[in-house]
Amino acid sequence: MKARIYVTMKPTVLDPQGQTICSALQSMGHRQIAAVRQGKYFEIGLSDGVSRESALKMLDEVASDVLSNPVIEDYRLEILD
Repeated sequence: MKARIYVTMKPTVLDPQGQTICSALQSMGHRQIAAVRQGKYFEIGLSDGVSRESALKMLDEVASDVLSNPVIEDYRLEILD
């Protein structure tokens, strides 16, 4: 079983890296790009025999406690069969 976790800045938090990427893209001629928000992506392999329910609980804890900063970031996770 595999899981994916996406971590992004909360909408109310400034994203200077995203703004820099947006400026660079616009200077390269991509003027139609109005905004960029950057984030992190994690692909996690799980051991055989782990139940979906157990995996969701554990991954939620990992995403909240380790992979994201809940003060400034949101996350979402998905389990792939």
